[in-house]
Amino acid sequence: METNAHTAADAALLNTPRAQGAFDTARSCVKVYGALSAVAVLAVVAVSISGHTVNTFMWVRAVLLPVVAVLIHRMTVSASRGSRPAFERVRALAVIMPTAIIGVDLIPGVCPPWYAAMQVVCVLPVIRVAFTTRGSALRAAFPEGH
Repeated sequence: METNAHTAADAALLNTPRAQGAFDTARSCVKVYGALSAVAVLAVVAVSISGHTVNTFMWVRAVLLPVVAVLIHRMTVSASRGSRPAFERVRALAVIMPTAIIGVDLIPGVCPPWYAAMQVVCVLPVIRVAFTTRGSALRAAFPEGH
């Protein structure tokens, strides 16, 4: 009986306008990230077709990041429906991804500056997800220790 009451209380916190608004923001940001990542793929294709050098790193990154966007979107939707594991994954990835993407792009010789700049622009919406998932609305919806 206590478990059901706890679940009902958690559902009430999750279904507040503030929590759902925060999830709407997170989902929108992930969609923007996916769209920007798709543009990055098109840019790599265009550069390659124009005869300029595109290294393997750029191809792999360009193809993988839109796929990751789809996975993060699915996790965000699941989290908005009450999945704590999905919420924790989105919350962690929203910090790890921008740090890793920008950090790797700063390694000299890994990619050209235009590509690094494009990747920074792509992850800006993910940084917003990091702040959103740490905001008071979602901290209340997913309290620690539950």
